Amino acid sequence: MHDSQLTVLQGSLRCLQQGHAITLVSVAATWGTSPRQVGSLLAVSSDGQFFGSVSGGCVEEDLIERLVQQPVHAPQLIRYGETATERHRFGLPCGGVLQLVAEPLNDISEVQALIGELEQRRAVLRQTCLTSGASERHAYRGQVAPKLSSQHWCNVFGPVWHLVIVGAGETGRYLAEMAGALGFAVTVSDPRPDYRSNWPLTHLPLTEGYPDDVIAGLNIDPRTAIVTVAHDPRVDDMALLQALKSPAFYVGALGSHANNQARRQRLQEHLGFSAAEVARLAGPVGLPLGSKTPAEIALAIMAEIVALKNGIDLRAQLAPAEPAASPVCSLAAG
Repeated sequence: MHDSQLTVLQGSLRCLQQGHAITLVSVAATWGTSPRQVGSLLAVSSDGQFFGSVSGGCVEEDLIERLVQQPVHAPQLIRYGETATERHRFGLPCGGVLQLVAEPLNDISEVQALIGELEQRRAVLRQTCLTSGASERHAYRGQVAPKLSSQHWCNVFGPVWHLVIVGAGETGRYLAEMAGALGFAVTVSDPRPDYRSNWPLTHLPLTEGYPDDVIAGLNIDPRTAIVTVAHDPRVDDMALLQALKSPAFYVGALGSHANNQARRQRLQEHLGFSAAEVARLAGPVGLPLGSKTPAEIALAIMAEIVALKNGIDLRAQLAPAEPAASPVCSLAAG
């Protein structure tokens, strides 16, 4: 699992409090295939500790060695993979080229402020002047993506992706384990006493309350996905009352095509949901992998969530195309 921005900042803060200098490295641009996306972070402490990743391991060893020996005192642009020799040496895949921005990050109050924003699940646009090194922060409202210009480097710091799971059975358990391994913050809820007493993940206690109350009490935002896997309409529908009206980027419900069609009808006819609200529901939940076991179902769900998080709607791509109209005549015949 690569470290989240919050983890990178928290590690940096600990090192700063111990008196070490921090160099923050960001992926500012890529050409060809890159293992990490623009905006990814690596923080290197002058004592050799490091947090995060900018290449998945290709250039980190060389970069960390350089920055431990000589922490930067002003923003620098660093590029890897420009020559065939470099690409071979560092193992950059498919001829990829990385443009990195390295800058000192030694203001404890700034790091604490960024951590506070992310812990409150607020996104921040941070802009660094490449000539003066001065940085400033603004509330992020989706107006720009991370971008490098001749004068500035702008990056978006967002809260950790969050998965809310309703249902503490086997599928919920595997979902929680997979999501945690993929860097998601995880909340699990189930009001049923038998499932609560049988929950095996002691490091992840179940959230108290009925699902609608639990979801209403969380700070649901566009970096949150909500999945109901209780397989009990009394529990799943209760969660959907709040989930479908929230800004979560994904809402899914376990069940067959028939069950989910009945659920959609129920939500509209008896619970006052609009057609647009019900259309948000992914059900049956997850990608069609032919899943049979709870672990396979959890894998299908996480595959769809991760794809959407990364801007890829695989469900839409897998949907059957509309049949073409029959031609009046065929020139290919005979």
